[in-house]
Amino acid sequence: MTHAPLNPLLTQALASPIMEAGGWVSANPPPPERPLIDLSQAVPAGAPALPIRQAIADAALNDAAAHLYCSVLGRDPLREAIADTWADLYGGQIKAANVGVTAGCNQAFCAAILSLAGPGDEVILPTPWYFNHKMWLDMSGIAAVPLATNQDCLPDVETAASLITDRTRAIALVSPNNPTGVEYPPKLLRDLLALAAEKGIALIVDETYRDYHSADGAPHDLFAQPNWADNFIHLYSFSKIMRLTGHRTGAVIASESRIAQIEKFLDTVTICPSQMGQIGALKGLETLTETQATERAVFDGRRAALQAEFAAGIGDWRLIGSGAYFAYVEHPFDASSHDICQQLVADQSVLILPGVFFGPTRAEGGDGFAEKTCRIAFANVDEAGIAEMANRLRAFTV
Repeated sequence: MTHAPLNPLLTQALASPIMEAGGWVSANPPPPERPLIDLSQAVPAGAPALPIRQAIADAALNDAAAHLYCSVLGRDPLREAIADTWADLYGGQIKAANVGVTAGCNQAFCAAILSLAGPGDEVILPTPWYFNHKMWLDMSGIAAVPLATNQDCLPDVETAASLITDRTRAIALVSPNNPTGVEYPPKLLRDLLALAAEKGIALIVDETYRDYHSADGAPHDLFAQPNWADNFIHLYSFSKIMRLTGHRTGAVIASESRIAQIEKFLDTVTICPSQMGQIGALKGLETLTETQATERAVFDGRRAALQAEFAAGIGDWRLIGSGAYFAYVEHPFDASSHDICQQLVADQSVLILPGVFFGPTRAEGGDGFAEKTCRIAFANVDEAGIAEMANRLRAFTV
């Protein structure tokens, strides 16, 4: 009997890191006296704010049309609100026609890439990268070209320029960054957009964690640049600040002509985004200022607590970067981060993710940075939990 084939692009792509890490916990269940400290995933732990839940509940009970298909690119009121809110924040000209609502920000990235590139093309990713971005490129037959970053986990424009070939279609990055938490300075983003325009490629900026940026106001001025839509593609998620993870609501903002092509992809994959998520997102935009201030205060406190623990000393562990939901750290052991993170679960019931999930290993041409680093997602752990994590790291040996 001959089995039906499997797509080699899919089978050769990285397996889900979150699922793999969850398997470490299943294999090493924490004892009752040492409960698991799960620092593996950037997922809001609570339900959406009450006004958002009320809006969703009201629509579910009283608006029959909310249970039907809507426009492929999303509900007009939400697209208009995104355009208006973004224009107010960033400056520049943004219209509803520039906006596509997606089933989460991951789908926004997939749609943006499909509008730009195909098998054999290249996309430049700063390292460490967000693993789902790398996975989608691999599944699509598109080469992910690593762009090494400096000691602050920021890329260099000249280095990026040196990597551009006739097959390069985009530079894709996340700011505030996943996995490092680092915020890309406005001038760096502006220079990268200028490079993209010069070379005729796209700059994709995933701003899933924008609402946790340490500075007030716009984190950059890319939308205010002349002809921004020629080369700039913006991605956003309503999952984090509005806690709408299960409703899968995100957005892509680009030129009208690109949005028209993206519409084909969205129509084929989801037909339309969840209306309940869109209704919640619209209500969330109406109350965003208040929600953002409350949420940022919580995470600012957690980040400060984590920074204080590393400043006080956690053996020879070193904090490389922190911000939004994340901290990126260097471990002090002569072993791969993959092995270290597995052993941490077994010995200390602490679950963090290894750097090998976020960048090329030595075997893949990397410089060893992936093997020496780990990501800590501190968003779901309060100050007491962060102190306990630090104590367990101090007690950990290899």
